[in-house]
Amino acid sequence: MASSLLSRQLTLSVRHSLRLAAPGCRYVSKTAAQPVSEFEYDAPSMKTPVPGPKSKELTRQLGDIQNVGAVHFFCNYEESRGNYLVDADGNRMLDLYTQIASVPIGYNHPALMKAITNPNNLAAFVNRPALGILPPENFPEKLIESLLSIAPTGMTRVQTMACGSCSNENAFKAMFIWYKIKERGGNSPSAEDMSSCMINQVPGCPDLSILSFMGGFHGRTMGCLATTHSKVIHKLDIPSFDWPIAPFPKLQYPLEEFVRENAQEEARCLEEVEDLIVKWRQKGKPVAGIIIEPIQAEGGDNHASPDFFIKLRNIARKHGCAFHVDEVQTGGGTTGKFWAHEHWGTDDPADVVSFSKKMLTGGYYFKDELQPDKGYRIFNTWMGDPSKNLFLSEVLNVIRRENLLEEVTRSGKALLHGLYELQAQYPHLLSRARGQGTFCAIDARDDVTRDNLILKTRDKGVLLGGCGEMSIRFRPSLVFKEYHAHQFLNIFNDVLAEYK
Repeated sequence: MASSLLSRQLTLSVRHSLRLAAPGCRYVSKTAAQPVSEFEYDAPSMKTPVPGPKSKELTRQLGDIQNVGAVHFFCNYEESRGNYLVDADGNRMLDLYTQIASVPIGYNHPALMKAITNPNNLAAFVNRPALGILPPENFPEKLIESLLSIAPTGMTRVQTMACGSCSNENAFKAMFIWYKIKERGGNSPSAEDMSSCMINQVPGCPDLSILSFMGGFHGRTMGCLATTHSKVIHKLDIPSFDWPIAPFPKLQYPLEEFVRENAQEEARCLEEVEDLIVKWRQKGKPVAGIIIEPIQAEGGDNHASPDFFIKLRNIARKHGCAFHVDEVQTGGGTTGKFWAHEHWGTDDPADVVSFSKKMLTGGYYFKDELQPDKGYRIFNTWMGDPSKNLFLSEVLNVIRRENLLEEVTRSGKALLHGLYELQAQYPHLLSRARGQGTFCAIDARDDVTRDNLILKTRDKGVLLGGCGEMSIRFRPSLVFKEYHAHQFLNIFNDVLAEYK
């Protein structure tokens, strides 16, 4: 597969009509120029319902080994290409969910396949070092050409990690350490600090807190779970911390018709944030940091205005809290800018920015003052994976060479415009279309309808995801083009037209 992808890179332009013979007022998306190559298929191709018989048998086998309650179906990753995921039964689906928003430039991209065959990269793939103590000699160079080349404004430091949860978890630790060092005025910890921390008691284990928002999702490890408030299944039966939870704005759509109401809603939430910071300080559990997503993803694709985030940043600064922007799902270009917080238009967006998913590695950027004062305070065995930095460098080259952020903006407009038209045509089924770039969502009338629409669309060859109470989310890769948007919209229209 790798050799065939690398050896046959012939690209030609054809016209492919996506019209699906629709009488009456049925929505039909326009045609679009389609690039055809060995890297990309031209359309979905369905052989069985999903999951098919082979996936069902594999699910049975895996069920004898581990829990399979979340498994949708099994995949043939060797045959998957570009925007199309192939399953174990040979079904080829247009993927607008991309492994929970984590595939940056499609499946089996030639640039990544080529990176694997480069003999200069072999050692990085064969050996996984303990980066905290024995990093490879080219590690600083690779960080500079990958992660630091796209660092958020005002940040020159980055700590690599393996995933989104451990990125946020360690960022929390960095914020707590920073807060206590600041509080001690540069003095060393006391003997009581050092003895009490070993038995999980104050003052060595201080009653500090992180303020988070209802509907937010920041991971499933213990600290992250205390700041996650999107679904019951994530939190049930797990002990947690007494940390403050603020309301996230619930905007009304269309935005242009509810300007005054939405401004009032954001002001209400900001006032509650300040009240909670004061209340938790009075409780003896001061807020060391505030964490927020630029768009609440898992919680329902909830948006707020740039003004809201700028004012929240100022509140954090006013009260001496670190401001942590979680870009695990929004980062990497999917909103049309590399970081979603760039849409805020501020030159001092955050003290910490965490990332993972489309970045292929995890970690967080941070201001100089959040640099730990000693080794081993932010530490684990691997602290990331240098081979992922090699892949990220290639991904960044493709993004720049092919102007993929501009592509995301174009295809995102086509996708969102199509969703607007569909919700106008099917107001009894859809509402509240919203998005930035291709980071889009639309609400179904209820959760049952949402789940049914996702399954019916899957059986017609398109993968979608759910989020929040009744939202459908769209998370295509950066190589998703206008052609793919129109392809999806026509298939989705068929599903909606048939839905009873």
